[in-house]
Amino acid sequence: MLRRLAVLTIAGAAALVAPSVAAAHPGHDLPPSSDFQKVTLDDFPGEPIALAVLPDRRVLHTARTGEVRIHEPSTGRNVLAAKIPVYLHDEEGVQGIAIDPDFQHNRWVYVYYSPVLNTPTDDPATPGVNEGDAPSEGTAADFAPFKGHLQLSRFKLYGNTLKLNTEQKILQVPTDRGQCCHVGGKIDFDRAGNLLLSTGDDSNPFFSSGYTPIDERANRNPVFDAQRSSGNTNDLRGKLLRIKVGHNGRYTVPKGNLFRPGTPKTKPEIYAMGLRNPFRFTVDPDTNVIYMADYSPDAQNPNPARGPAGHGRWMAIDKPANYGWPYCVAPDMPYVDFDFATEVSGAPFNCAAPVNESPNNTGLRNLPPVERAEVIYSYGASAQWPELGTGGIGPMGGPAYDYNRWSRSPIKWPAEYDGLPLFAEWTRDYVKAFHLDRRNQVTQIDPVLPELVFDNPMDLEFGPDGALYVLEYGDGYFAENPDAQLSRFDFVRGNRTPIPRITATPASGEAPLTVSFSSAGTVDPDGDALRYAWDFDADGRVDSRQPNGTYTFTENGNYRPVLKVTDSTGRSASAEVILPVGTLAPAVEFVTPVEGQPFQFGDTVNYEVQVTDDQPVDCARVTVTYILGHAEHGHPLSTSAGCTGSITTFVDPGHAGAEGLTAVFVASYTDTGTPPQTGTAEVVLEPTE
Repeated sequence: MLRRLAVLTIAGAAALVAPSVAAAHPGHDLPPSSDFQKVTLDDFPGEPIALAVLPDRRVLHTARTGEVRIHEPSTGRNVLAAKIPVYLHDEEGVQGIAIDPDFQHNRWVYVYYSPVLNTPTDDPATPGVNEGDAPSEGTAADFAPFKGHLQLSRFKLYGNTLKLNTEQKILQVPTDRGQCCHVGGKIDFDRAGNLLLSTGDDSNPFFSSGYTPIDERANRNPVFDAQRSSGNTNDLRGKLLRIKVGHNGRYTVPKGNLFRPGTPKTKPEIYAMGLRNPFRFTVDPDTNVIYMADYSPDAQNPNPARGPAGHGRWMAIDKPANYGWPYCVAPDMPYVDFDFATEVSGAPFNCAAPVNESPNNTGLRNLPPVERAEVIYSYGASAQWPELGTGGIGPMGGPAYDYNRWSRSPIKWPAEYDGLPLFAEWTRDYVKAFHLDRRNQVTQIDPVLPELVFDNPMDLEFGPDGALYVLEYGDGYFAENPDAQLSRFDFVRGNRTPIPRITATPASGEAPLTVSFSSAGTVDPDGDALRYAWDFDADGRVDSRQPNGTYTFTENGNYRPVLKVTDSTGRSASAEVILPVGTLAPAVEFVTPVEGQPFQFGDTVNYEVQVTDDQPVDCARVTVTYILGHAEHGHPLSTSAGCTGSITTFVDPGHAGAEGLTAVFVASYTDTGTPPQTGTAEVVLEPTE
């Protein structure tokens, strides 16, 4: 295998030796976008969260609401492998998915998710109160019903079915439910087979003016104090964990983590700490270096009384370390101690020897020194890394390409990318390649396929065929957005993959339903002759090999008819259409609020949802989610039940000065038809001047 000298730097340290500004790097010119092709694999992935490519090139991909799907390249189908019951308040749900290093023999698939438990939910009979929102103030007894956890488990995958009854529960990470935010988790494995799991700080950032959330008031919900999680050596949140899972699902702790097993007031599972929301990372398969990105706070500008502006961080973790949150961005970028009771600022934190004096801390008082990230950037143009551009901050740690010269895959990426870790920016819609020196310092940043579309890249992974697989979230809020998809980026070697199109008429109806299917618009970029394979009922068997066809559905169901087209070189692609056969989908609309309605944060917004359906309407099945929209992303803050109710938005000083700030309300209703159908509606309110 060819390997380049690849090294990433580490985010979040104190006094820093600045890496050299990106310089010329002869021999690292990357092929142009025209040498690649983007191929859509699943246009209907739900709310996409995470993916894992199997050895046979099937692709597991998850939706936050619990669906696990499998893209099957042999047929083009996207099969529902499992529906995991999950708790869905704010950002909770399914988070990460990965396959065992020995998957071909043991069939284990690992999932990190929010189990339902007995957490309070909203009662539609009391529209003026949302019982699913945890109180911001109160006593320990008031907060206790909302204590929960995220679950790391593994399940057996047999064929295209993830067997939920094979679950082995491995590890639980505590959460304070009913409040936002930061529960993201990614799973990967190192060369020794150790499992690594990233965890968010599980802290509400919205009452800290965009700076560090360290509210220690006795009557305050602990969720407002990240010192209890990220800054706590005795807590698994805001960390990178490293464990070794045994045959029975129990785990041991390998040598070399941050704290020796048995050290008082520490968790031996911790490899790195001081992280805010390390949503994505990848272990380099050759060097074992961990390429991780950590999400930024929201302050647009620095404040001498509070600390630095928001910064995203990317680090190459090659040893256990503390990356500083909630005390420091880097060794020379401390936050300022702030008393939320008196609103008086103290001294900047000491990044060389941080001290956790929070009453919510159960761990060590004296913490390890803060390590520096290799790349640190903010909202504006970076003098050190101008290649990162400007805009929001949504860093994703992507994979390093491992070029295999012996592979005969016609779509594998070229050797120029060998050893280069990829970095995705969710809010800026791009992917970059980082060049590293022998010390894991970034020496050059190059755009990756800048003429191709990466629409809010959510997760990235190179497959066994050497192609890059990407989950794209698309533009929108906590739903299956119109441009969400699972895609594959191929390197083109003399021929391109055909581009299929599919339409179905009619698009819905009761069984028996006769539907006409058309492949009009299907093209081959090279003009090759095409072979057609229709699977109208998506059962894995070909129903027609004609360009167009007709099929009668004799039973009600939610179908995904598939058209697979193959050119003369054997390259193929597929397209699907969602075809509900049965009762009509409900029509959902907001009576109030309406677009353009006057609004200010802090207002209590009354809502009324109208549902029209061919089945009896049960208002208890209506959910309304309030989302704080910020630029191109959003934070779901509250979920209410019922056709009527009220949701109180709040004044958020940390976001108040941000551009593109909105209040988003999403209504959803699933009926009791055969099969059940779902309708949604969305209203976006912009604060008045």
